[in-house]
Amino acid sequence: MPKNKGKGGKNRRRGKNENDAEKRELIFKVDGQEYAQVTKMLGNGRLEALCFDGTKRLCHIRGKLRKKVWINQGDIILIGLRDYQDAKADVILKYNADEARNLKAYGELPETAKINETVNFGEEGQEDDIEFDDLSGDDDIDEI
Repeated sequence: MPKNKGKGGKNRRRGKNENDAEKRELIFKVDGQEYAQVTKMLGNGRLEALCFDGTKRLCHIRGKLRKKVWINQGDIILIGLRDYQDAKADVILKYNADEARNLKAYGELPETAKINETVNFGEEGQEDDIEFDDLSGDDDIDEI
């Protein structure tokens, strides 16, 4: 067997996730950018997001965020709009819950935006159609 000559294995190369606790400056949208909320993760670095201008767009997660920042359904993100394709956009930044609350307080996000909640984007009032039968028999649980 070969002798290990390095300073550690795979985990050392990965490093530590030290940027998690850092407070970063709040980044606001500029021209050509929009705030959005993730409605559906599609896989392959893509997602579907409902922008706060009312448009549903297919978004591509850029390489800098792809394996370092995990994006989930219901997250608030900043997307860069494309000049040549209105239905597609690129994810620039993911806001954590505190930053999203600050954006809402500054009036950047609408009051209807739900932060830190798993949003069900199906039809509201939709039921699962599960019915349970009432078993009112004389069977006692202790006898079973």
